[in-house]
Amino acid sequence: MTTQNAVALPTAPPTLPQRAMQVALRLFVQLGVLPFMLALAVLVFGSLSDPFLSTQNLMNLLRQSVYLILVSMGQMLVLVTGGFDLSVGTTMALTSVISALVMQTLGSSLPDMAGLVIVLGCTAGLIAGLTVGLLNGLGIAWAGVSPFIVTMGVQSIGFGAALYLTGGVPVNGLPPAFSDLFGFGNVLGLPLPVLVTALCVAAIYLLMNRLPTGTYLLAVGGNAKAAALSGIATRKVLLMAYIFCAVLASISGLLLTARVETGEANLGGTVALESIAACVIAGVSLRGGIGRVPNVVMGAIFINLVQNGMNLTNVGSYLQMVVLGLLLIIAVVADQFRQRMILPSPT
Repeated sequence: MTTQNAVALPTAPPTLPQRAMQVALRLFVQLGVLPFMLALAVLVFGSLSDPFLSTQNLMNLLRQSVYLILVSMGQMLVLVTGGFDLSVGTTMALTSVISALVMQTLGSSLPDMAGLVIVLGCTAGLIAGLTVGLLNGLGIAWAGVSPFIVTMGVQSIGFGAALYLTGGVPVNGLPPAFSDLFGFGNVLGLPLPVLVTALCVAAIYLLMNRLPTGTYLLAVGGNAKAAALSGIATRKVLLMAYIFCAVLASISGLLLTARVETGEANLGGTVALESIAACVIAGVSLRGGIGRVPNVVMGAIFINLVQNGMNLTNVGSYLQMVVLGLLLIIAVVADQFRQRMILPSPT
């Protein structure tokens, strides 16, 4: 009886393109599609426009990104619970209009007390935003209505209220100190809006990664029934998510009002789509249960980076909407492909 020993044939080492593809796939599985899209955008716009990578433009890009970063952070808190908020633009508009009206009214009667006028105006704006979040949370958590219906209805109500209060005319007459400080001021060498946004990002990071509330938000989004059976007050968690989302949008509305120096009823008209796109591109699951703070910050910066690059390369505003929609679809498809690589379907 004879035996035949199997001889292993030597395999050729992978070529350089093959090694690069393996590294790219590993990075894609670990980090998602956002770093690749960000690098591609920098290469494309950097080659098409010389001012794109200038220090001045990058600083302007950071300034422009703070408003979307704040709203996207709030949108992430809602998305990880399995919902979404279409009323973030209305929250910004109501905050802008109400804070501006209060500052305009008190400013004429208290001309020598600008600080008090600003504090009262900002407080009124934040209360308006808090009210929007409370309405959304109660309708979704306690009434059990779909987030789409509730937030779309609140969006319509809030937008109509903002137009009614202003008559469609921008609210002027704000204290100059308000814009000087919150719109164009610098603290510790940083623009104040950037510093405020950094503090908010740090707070949300602690909330999601160091406090039980973050675990509860992810648990409700992952499986609401299992979260309830484990003792989590799911209704309170949902209410908290929508209130936090509205407060962050309200802060963004205040900062943007200071930047434009008027109260605007149409402020934040496209921010709902942009914030959802920033979160999805950052890998936040639309089904809930998945979301990382640093990725969302990068996602918001990426959206503004693409818009900034298209403005510098003279891409029309209508075509920019097309590009934004395509990026959103690409990000969702790429994320689905990544999930299949991480969790292959059973055979």
